[in-house]
Amino acid sequence: METVKEKQTETGTKSTIKISGAEAIIHCLLAEGVDLLYGYPGGAIMPVYDELYKFQDRLTHILTRHEQGATHAAQGYARVSGKVGVAMATSGPGATNLVTGLADAQIDSTPMVCITGQVPRHLLGSDAFQETDIIGISTPVTKWNYQITEAHEIPEILAKAFYIARSGRPGPVLIDITKNAQFDEFEFSYTKCKGVRSYVPVPKPNMGAIEAAATLINGAKKPLIVFGQGVIIGEAEEQLKALIEKSGTPAAWTILGLSALDTNHPLNVGMVGMHGNYAPNLLTNECDVLIAIGMRFDDRVTGDLERYAKQAKIIHFDIDPAEINKNVPTDVAVLGDAKATLELMLPLIKENKHEDWHNEFKEKYKLEFDTVIKNDIHPTKEGLTMGEVIEEINVASGRKAVIVTDVGQHQMFACRYAKFNQSKSNITSGGLGTMGFALPAAIGAKMGAMDREVVAIIGDGGYQMTIQELGIIFQHKVPVKIVVLNNNHLGMVRQWQELFFEKRYASTVMTNPDFVKIAEGYHITSKRVSERKDLKNTVQEMLASKDAFFLEVVVEQEDNVFPMIPSGAAVSDVRLK
Repeated sequence: METVKEKQTETGTKSTIKISGAEAIIHCLLAEGVDLLYGYPGGAIMPVYDELYKFQDRLTHILTRHEQGATHAAQGYARVSGKVGVAMATSGPGATNLVTGLADAQIDSTPMVCITGQVPRHLLGSDAFQETDIIGISTPVTKWNYQITEAHEIPEILAKAFYIARSGRPGPVLIDITKNAQFDEFEFSYTKCKGVRSYVPVPKPNMGAIEAAATLINGAKKPLIVFGQGVIIGEAEEQLKALIEKSGTPAAWTILGLSALDTNHPLNVGMVGMHGNYAPNLLTNECDVLIAIGMRFDDRVTGDLERYAKQAKIIHFDIDPAEINKNVPTDVAVLGDAKATLELMLPLIKENKHEDWHNEFKEKYKLEFDTVIKNDIHPTKEGLTMGEVIEEINVASGRKAVIVTDVGQHQMFACRYAKFNQSKSNITSGGLGTMGFALPAAIGAKMGAMDREVVAIIGDGGYQMTIQELGIIFQHKVPVKIVVLNNNHLGMVRQWQELFFEKRYASTVMTNPDFVKIAEGYHITSKRVSERKDLKNTVQEMLASKDAFFLEVVVEQEDNVFPMIPSGAAVSDVRLK
């Protein structure tokens, strides 16, 4: 790819000429196919921003209102588009403000490259103005990081950064670049990275393990599949569907696996985990073979590990060897890319139905529906519920919207009740549980999929953590839809206080501002709904709008999300009320 400055010699051949490190950074980004990045300028990164100004026709920079917003926007963009998200910040507080997003991307396997400016090399370690050891700070929350102190390092290190971020199990990379390296000139050339010594991003499939897994599945009487985001990252949705249908195995999902399989598929039995569906949680401790695909046995999924699926043979498909036997002992480990390993196993799988086993799921779903679901999505109480808001969005969007959620009760209601018929449709902060994630992530998601409707579902608490990013929507006319479910509480914490702390609501009651007026201050069309008679038409109006739209829905203050597995309990201790 020809992206560097070139000059014509007398013989007609081309040769590279010297360019600054700052300009080299721009050429590296272009060579990697980057056309959009998020960031916030400052002194230590100013040379790069000066070069960005010259390349505005080829590389769009989105000025966020806070560096954390830049990382979450880059995450949303990456999760929907499948590309590497890029964020940029200055040194010191600019760099440290990226850390939450880096940690979130690391635990949720999101490909992201963050570039930070740094004080000149001769000032390193001197406590210079806005100097922070961002390499030391970010080491635990990045897949890889590196500090560039000389300009000539830039092409090789950035090529390596993008390769590491996107390959294998994706993750965030941070590159810190001293100011002198941005100013200095060198002979530029760029070669994309195709491998790093000692780094094996995708283990080679082992046919012996694949055959052993197939034997266990074929012999199972009560098999259960639990799939996670690894299916989406590995683009293995069709292979997963084929396995489920051929083997007749019920399939449940983690919150990050949601949307890999059509939520209306007859073999989709719902969500596992603390607020997952009753049947898959309860029957995890009754299945005889548990097939985990692209998931990491997070504690919110397993509950008490000493009482998790002890009766079952465990098959674990994963690309990351570090996840095998980390939490749950595995009988058969199938390492490799999910798409490749499932394709190799499919011919070995026998046709099956497991009708009696399916009936157990159906019976327990009916119990959950009668006890919980119908009251959530078709309530008889006067106040609005979070579940019925999600259901109205399902109907109005035709299950085609990308739903971006923050963290809390509304997140669990959305993950339980949002319906999808397309992959990469559920964007949420899973492992880190970052309040403030949804608004900037929804902006990034919309920019990564302009042809899709993107709806942010946010609680009144998390919304105020990154509310300043409304400025991006106003400045760049991003047609994202925002729904704030306002119960004037930190809802999830309040629920725990109600159930386990004798209703001592310590620091969870919120006195909120007028959210509609704030959105109107950013020239965003805004509505507030507090009565059921207005909900349907307003949701339809929101989704019909071609511009950004803000909707505040006032919901029940003491509306709890069930089922629930109490902290430290077994999955079979799941409570319906």
